[in-house]
Amino acid sequence: MFEILSFTFIVTVIFLVVLCSLAVRIILEVSKVSLRIILNMCIGFISLFIANLIPFIEIPINWITMLVAGFGGIIGVSFLILLQLLGIF
Repeated sequence: MFEILSFTFIVTVIFLVVLCSLAVRIILEVSKVSLRIILNMCIGFISLFIANLIPFIEIPINWITMLVAGFGGIIGVSFLILLQLLGIF
């Protein structure tokens, strides 16, 4: 008959608890990183639209500027504003 508190059962339960805690930790780390990326993209898009409200700045909205604003965030939009003020873009 199988005993409930046998050595293999206890080792198996400890192993599963450790494995589940590691899986939860990895999922939380991945979700934290993806949340930062999504937040950076939203801030970049919003700051790009706000920058276009300034009268002397006219940054065209196309896929290149959206990629720069999305991946660069505020720094990317600042780079686009600098390029536009220098007459390059």
